[in-house]
Amino acid sequence: MAARRHAVALAGWLALVAGAAAAGQATGNAPIARVRDQVVAFFGRMSDLTCTETVVQQKLWANGHVGTTEQSRYDYLIMVQASRDDFSLNESRIESGDAPHKQLPMLVTNGFSMLLLVFHPYYEQSFRLTPAPEERVDGSLLLPVHFDHVPGTRSPAALSLQGREYPLDLAGTAWIDPQSGQVVRMDASLGRDMSDLGLRSLHIHVEYKPTTVRSAAGLYLPDRAVIDLETRQQHWRNIHSFSNYKSFSTAAEQDTTVKVIATEPGPKDTTPPRSSTPHQEER
Repeated sequence: MAARRHAVALAGWLALVAGAAAAGQATGNAPIARVRDQVVAFFGRMSDLTCTETVVQQKLWANGHVGTTEQSRYDYLIMVQASRDDFSLNESRIESGDAPHKQLPMLVTNGFSMLLLVFHPYYEQSFRLTPAPEERVDGSLLLPVHFDHVPGTRSPAALSLQGREYPLDLAGTAWIDPQSGQVVRMDASLGRDMSDLGLRSLHIHVEYKPTTVRSAAGLYLPDRAVIDLETRQQHWRNIHSFSNYKSFSTAAEQDTTVKVIATEPGPKDTTPPRSSTPHQEER
């Protein structure tokens, strides 16, 4: 029997989604405006950087213990073209290391380190943003900003199921450095029930840290992203770690094996998956 595979992607088809409806949120909020400015700067410089991405894919037993683990390492690059009216983001991965893959049916997750897209002007009308009182997190005073996706508007995240894309309504909290406007960490989960597609729960945790790369001075870059997904029959956890950031010359020759996520959403399929799990693309 062929192994079923699963995929959850963020920002794989951003420019292909229908236009957004008004979310009715204030645009004059100073902390939110500061965050937006930093996020625009982030994506403006991210294309000039490359790093090493280490991915640990885990399949968990019902008791929460890890049953199967697979690890991969990639040379990682983000390619961005962005404006208020258009946005295109592609991930480039070149696998490094000689360790053979086990070719197990594991969850594939892409792009969740870019979860701060919820603050990009392209999604300004897609999320309700609600600042909360400052709180101390790991010794630092941070500003929590709660976000909630407006159904029917652009979403930066999608579930890939049998060749079709289903936008995700994400809700959660971002913790912001109130002085710089940099996103320090984010937590998100499903904002609506998707059990009809076999998806029981989805939890995302992303951490950002200051960089020492001169061309990105002052920015917080992705450090770690943890995606925990549970279906009616399976429980998965993927851990993405990012390190060794360097400046990248656009004149560098790219490998022909680079994989770019750019999938146009297809028509909705109301038939639940046979294994109660979403579709996974090949690594």
